[in-house]
Amino acid sequence: MYGDHALKLIQHAKRTQALAHLPHYQTELVRETTREVRDLDKDVSNILAPFQGSFNPSSEPATACSVLVNHLCMRRNKRCLLAYHRVRSDKLEEMCWSGKDVLDQEQQAGRQGNGEGSGMASEVGNQSSLSPEEDEYVRQYGDMLAAYKGQWTDIDLTGSLEPPRDLFIDVRVLRDAGEIQTEYGYACHSLTILCQEWNY
Repeated sequence: MYGDHALKLIQHAKRTQALAHLPHYQTELVRETTREVRDLDKDVSNILAPFQGSFNPSSEPATACSVLVNHLCMRRNKRCLLAYHRVRSDKLEEMCWSGKDVLDQEQQAGRQGNGEGSGMASEVGNQSSLSPEEDEYVRQYGDMLAAYKGQWTDIDLTGSLEPPRDLFIDVRVLRDAGEIQTEYGYACHSLTILCQEWNY
């Protein structure tokens, strides 16, 4: 039935969000969903072929309904494909920002699979959980991230973006800037306790 493969992709994407690692890329499901979109497009073309571009939906409501259903199925499948790939790319970006070497983890997983035994275990170990396109994406994204972080070597860009919830926070100074005057007094040490007021 139309949409079954796309639904399975969405279920895989939902599971991926809860996992710490990235599961295997669902190549067959992606191919089947893409093939289904092509078949639906071919069906629409075949339905509209006799009209030669002069189709009037009000005069042929049954044909219009068939074309509409096929278009909606195609659109849904495309959205499911995009959602699946978006979840995976977000997961890969998150792993890159957290400092994990995704490609190195893939190679280690492959070596462990080869060492466990022969037959099916070694075949599974040889397979990467990334598609070739994802592999290239991670490589280029990692290079771009390294170039971006390279500009600010003194700052940890992978830190949390959430502001601290404590009223008093510890501030570690990277460079001595001399005596600093704050609203609450002077601070000239490398470790300073400041009072912060955050608007929530």
